[in-house]
Amino acid sequence: MQSYTKAAVESSCEQAYADVNWDELGFNLIPADYMYIMKCTDGENFSQGALTRYTKLQLDPSAAILNYGQGLLEGLKAQRTKDGRILLFRPEENGLRMKMGAERLCMPSPSLQQFVDSVKQTVLANQHWVPPPGKGSLYVRPLLIGSGPVLRMGPAPEFTFVVYASPVGNLHKGQMSMKLVIQDKSHRATPGGTGGIKSITNYSPVFKPISEAKSTGFSDILFLDAATGKFIEEASSCNVFTVKGNVISTPALQDTILPGITRKSIIDIALSFKYQVEECLLMVEDVMDADEVFCTGTAVGVTPVGSVTYQGKRCEYKTGEDTVTERLRAKLAAIQIGTAEDDFGWTSTLNQA
Repeated sequence: MQSYTKAAVESSCEQAYADVNWDELGFNLIPADYMYIMKCTDGENFSQGALTRYTKLQLDPSAAILNYGQGLLEGLKAQRTKDGRILLFRPEENGLRMKMGAERLCMPSPSLQQFVDSVKQTVLANQHWVPPPGKGSLYVRPLLIGSGPVLRMGPAPEFTFVVYASPVGNLHKGQMSMKLVIQDKSHRATPGGTGGIKSITNYSPVFKPISEAKSTGFSDILFLDAATGKFIEEASSCNVFTVKGNVISTPALQDTILPGITRKSIIDIALSFKYQVEECLLMVEDVMDADEVFCTGTAVGVTPVGSVTYQGKRCEYKTGEDTVTERLRAKLAAIQIGTAEDDFGWTSTLNQA
């Protein structure tokens, strides 16, 4: 696999933008030119990685990722400001979350510095794939996988860390709000499992119920806790909040709920606006009685929920400009695209305007 020098990468990125119809950009894979890759063997630290052209990975059929699902993923975005700067949002938090997940899955993890540097190098190498202001973002996907061969169940002898990127638009393009259904036949996570980390094994088990929900007109499912079936946990790939008066509530973190970085950021913004924020056991009745409901995540950003359906009963919520949800969304988005002062110190500039 050929690596590329900084000069070669910079030469290929002289054009301002890639040849993309930015107005039609959806949330589908359009591979950017370069990815970053590094490896390590069990018991050692990751060595220096390198940029390479986006390409397929070569894996042994007995690789732990293929046989036992030993792998983690992360997701973050780079966005372009009106004056041409490229901003990255809280990559350190993604690196820390990957480190936590790696420990749970018996994998070595890149150091925080290695993680952040690899993300920055990948974005800079693909900067012409960062959409124009207001047209979308460059979605960055770090992966950590057990790439070494195994037969007996256990950790891999070799691990691979990859960062690739794709320009994306809105995940729910054309939808002003989400329509959710509370489903009690399947569960996203179970106590003692991997719901609190970004294990790749968290996602395919919910493909079937999500597909069924979408086939009947819903955007996603709000999953209940597996232990009691009384408490809301999260949707398939995003956290959930409710608004009642001046109180904003979200399910308290536990090993079945992912510690979302957008979730964490919205809590801080809400507190700065003097809202009361509760991290609690959020009952179904609390959701059905809320004034507003919204979801948060890297892919969805902050998206209002128009309705939630449970056991045939549908509750509708306030959406639009004059809402708490919109106030929080607008503040976060303004920080991410550089139109508001970043009082929290969350963004880093990767280039000169």
